[in-house]
Amino acid sequence: MWHYIARRIVYAIPIAIGVTVFCFALVFLAPGNPVQMLLPADASQEVVDLIMKTYGFDRPLPVQYWTWLTRAVVGDLGVSIQSNRPVIDEVLRALGNTIFLSFGAVMLAFSIAFVLGTLAAYYRGSAVDRGVTALSIVGVSIPNYWLGIVLVIIFAVELNWLPATGMGPRGSETFNLFEWSHFKHVILPIITLCMVPVGMITRTTRSAVSEVLGNDFVNTLRAKGLGELAVIRHALKNAMPQILAVMGLQFGYLMGGSILVETIFNWPGTGFLLNKAILTRDIPVLQGTILILALVFVFTNLVVDLFQTAVDPRIKRS
Repeated sequence: MWHYIARRIVYAIPIAIGVTVFCFALVFLAPGNPVQMLLPADASQEVVDLIMKTYGFDRPLPVQYWTWLTRAVVGDLGVSIQSNRPVIDEVLRALGNTIFLSFGAVMLAFSIAFVLGTLAAYYRGSAVDRGVTALSIVGVSIPNYWLGIVLVIIFAVELNWLPATGMGPRGSETFNLFEWSHFKHVILPIITLCMVPVGMITRTTRSAVSEVLGNDFVNTLRAKGLGELAVIRHALKNAMPQILAVMGLQFGYLMGGSILVETIFNWPGTGFLLNKAILTRDIPVLQGTILILALVFVFTNLVVDLFQTAVDPRIKRS
């Protein structure tokens, strides 16, 4: 067990290094000079060269990468070109908001998908199964940004039931989940984000529970006189590792895939920060945000893998 954990951690190290190379190189593939976007069109070449030197853009790329990497290891991701604030502060503040939104979306998705998937597995081949399967396909197929726009039009514009943007009322500096004036701001973003995980977790739950219900030990439980609820509880217990693994992967997906949703709802998370950095060509923020999100995804995959190994005897034996 410990040997497997150590091996997985060792495998994650070169992946993390590759992520840093990718994050650093990606921002330089886009056309344009980020420094010139900050200066007036009539700025002299001497001014451009001075700004390039200040931010280190005049040095060779390998030197820039090594300097950036050594600073990133100790948490120094540089200073934002636009706001002149430390990048790490901006990214961590936005990361907390994205984690909150993604966690809420995954928990809502799990609550819905767990019930739907179990019903589809128990009534396999019936109209219930076909209906749940169709709903899961729709959930996976709908673009979340399109759904977000539709929800804003219906509930914020037409019905005026829920706010369309922000984390709270105007002028509020903190977010309080237990106040309705704040809580209502997360309803539409969470519903928008949860649709794809609902489809994925529903299909996984149906498949896993159906496989367990087809095993011989389930027939043995029924032969011993156990009720159907008890049989289902045993089936869910055996299917849970696979379901939770997919749930963890969906959380990682939402952490990195919420850029359009956060932009639509003006939610100050990493997706919103990343979109703003792209538009303004703020390279330090762009690099730092991509790096943190990529490392979070790698870490999430590692945790899910280790968790599944710890709770699933079949993986332990292999």
